Amino acid sequence: MTAARPAPPDAVRGVLASGPRLQGVDVARALALLGMIGTHVGGIADTVDWSAPDTWAAVAHGRSSSLFAVLAGVSIGLTSGRSRPSGPPTIGRVRARLAIRAAAVVAVGLLLMALDTPVYVILPTYGVLFVLVVPVLRWRARWLLVLAAACAVLSPVAALAIAPAYADAGTWEVQLGLVYPVVTFLAYVLVGLAVARLPARRVDATRAPSDGLEARRTQVALLAAGTLVAVVAYGAGNLLAPLPDDAVFAFPGVPYAPAGATPADALMQVFLSPRDHSSSIVDVVGTTGVAVAVIGLCCLLVDGRGRTASRIALPLAAVGSMPLSVYALHLVVIAALPAYPDSGAAWAWFAIGSVLFAVVWRTVLGRGPLERLLARLTGLVPIAR
Repeated sequence: MTAARPAPPDAVRGVLASGPRLQGVDVARALALLGMIGTHVGGIADTVDWSAPDTWAAVAHGRSSSLFAVLAGVSIGLTSGRSRPSGPPTIGRVRARLAIRAAAVVAVGLLLMALDTPVYVILPTYGVLFVLVVPVLRWRARWLLVLAAACAVLSPVAALAIAPAYADAGTWEVQLGLVYPVVTFLAYVLVGLAVARLPARRVDATRAPSDGLEARRTQVALLAAGTLVAVVAYGAGNLLAPLPDDAVFAFPGVPYAPAGATPADALMQVFLSPRDHSSSIVDVVGTTGVAVAVIGLCCLLVDGRGRTASRIALPLAAVGSMPLSVYALHLVVIAALPAYPDSGAAWAWFAIGSVLFAVVWRTVLGRGPLERLLARLTGLVPIAR
């Protein structure tokens, strides 16, 4: 009879629990990145009209950045112990690493903003979000979801409260907290962290528990639950607060109600609008549902499916394995071009270039350049001593 494997000491549990890299998560992250690039250079429509196929690419609006944010939470969870986050003193070192990562991401974001491209840079908000989740790293998935729900409810209120402060703000100030509202995006990161914290399932006494996100039934559940939540949220939003004709002029990140709307209609638009980047409850819940479904689907199609699936997914997985580098590079390229690109062809070239860069770099040098820098910085705080 094989003896049960002893539990690892707490000082290294977080490292051991991080497990193998989930290729499906990298693929989902690549889709988020390419979608965000498309909203920047793709010349896509402002809204989706399902009767007009040439507008379907507009689904990238709002959903790409929210998927990116949910995946940021997943990444934090996967690198801090997955379903078994460490306790003291290891968790203190993990938190210190996350704080260093936050500072570095903010610094990179400010440098990219200095390029003065007509793109709202999301990275400074990301850095703030990393700091905000430091206190809840050891929370269980259910409590993370409760806090995320509270953020979703408060999202339109917080966005409306902060909007007047930006009345006379410049481009830099607008990017720092208005276009990507912290309360709204905190909900996404918390959901992602909860996904990574889904409980492990022990197969038998001689084997380590299988990680929640790696389990097939978890992936199916994420796909089904995310799809259901998105359908219900957008269905309710379109029924109770249909988009006004002039919604295209609404500023991203801020709730909007057309002039002359009744108080009841205005209230519906603020809290239940299905408009992308509206910070409404429907927007937050709907985009979260889409993100969770995409993550579940990507993991279901790729992870544990064998070498063939892994090889097919490799180009996208390479992009998703170095998100900071690919995101920064596409803004550098935009700044270097003589004219701002804005067409489907430009989106295709950026996508092809991103894949080629990521595949070649990963094959030859491994970890992405900015990811390598982050690893060096966070490595200043050792996990185990």
